[in-house]
Parts: sequence; C-alpha cells; structure tokens
Amino acid sequence: MKKTHIIALVVIAIAITMIISTIGDASTYVSFKEAKELAQNGSKGSIHVVGELIKGEDGKPKGMNYNPAVDPNRFEFMMKDSLNNEELVVFLQPKPQDMDKSEKVVVVGHMDLEKNQFEADQILLKCPSKYNNELKVESE
Repeated sequence: MKKTHIIALVVIAIAITMIISTIGDASTYVSFKEAKELAQNGSKGSIHVVGELIKGEDGKPKGMNYNPAVDPNRFEFMMKDSLNNEELVVFLQPKPQDMDKSEKVVVVGHMDLEKNQFEADQILLKCPSKYNNELKVESE
C-alpha cells in the first residue's frame, strides 16, 4: 500500500470518530413534562428546555434565589416552558449576568426526580435589549 492510501485511511478514520462522538453528545429540545418522562425511563442524557422566567405583577422574576454570601455556586429560579409547564431549575454555578432582563431562556441539563427539580449544566439567554438596539439603528 502506498503512503498516500494509508494517510487517507487514517484521515477517514479520524473523521468518522469525530462524527460519532458529536452524535453521542447531541441533545434534544423537550418540555419539562417530556424531561420527566425521559428521567422516569432512566435517561441521563443532556436535554434542552426552552422557556421563560415566571414574572410577578411587578415584572420581576418570581422564585429567583441567589445568595452568594451563603453559596456563590447555587442559583435557583422558576421557569415556564413553551407548553406552560412550570418547574424549579437549579444551576450549580453563579447567577448569569442579565438573567433578570432575558426574554427567553434555554436550560441544558437533566431532570432530577428525587429532588423534583431540573438540574441545569448550562443556561443560554436571549436578551431583548441587544436585539432592540439593532432594530432601532436599522429603522433610523
């Protein structure tokens, strides 16, 4: 076999390995209800839940609990998914900046049935101020 054939086979093998590893890490978008069902079936995989913070009459988020003096790596909040299912979300890292201002929230993690909460590994925010400023500039 020529050296070029061997190199080509190695490159193909590396590419296949990379594709298989990314497929294994891929997660799906579900509701909190589906997240509970997956947890009941024994799934420990990472899932995405899209929703928004539950806000009170004053417009401030309800159920948000972050006390850095007690535990700087524990942030809790109530979230409503796209199907209006409400759930407590626990994030074992500091509170993300501009969390209060976010329009939509995506939490990535898994449902813990014993504690009856969603344990987030990541929080992705969509802040409306960033997009509104761009729209104002374009319309002027």
